[in-house]
Amino acid sequence: MSVIDKATFNELKQMSGADFINELIDAFLEDAPHMISEMRAALTTKDVESFRRNAHSLKSNANTFGALELAALAKELEFMGKENNLDIGNRLEVLNEVFGKVAEELKGMRA
Repeated sequence: MSVIDKATFNELKQMSGADFINELIDAFLEDAPHMISEMRAALTTKDVESFRRNAHSLKSNANTFGALELAALAKELEFMGKENNLDIGNRLEVLNEVFGKVAEELKGMRA
């Protein structure tokens, strides 16, 4: 089962062009693990604003590609950060697992 909404991805590809889509994918695959790492660090230091900001960026980037499950998880974490609630249980691990699936699928979708 696909973790990328094909209609959203194809619309992005059509708007950006086949060459630029590869750059967008590469940037996302490089930036997203950093955002997740920053969220993990923010949990350790109880930095709610950094946690929320990174969750927001990840949500926005995931939505751009049609990675809807990843975006929904990031949105939930962003909301928790807005509520000053860093008691997130295993949500960051789940988000990281979903990102792994998204990354594999995006690698295969490079033009």
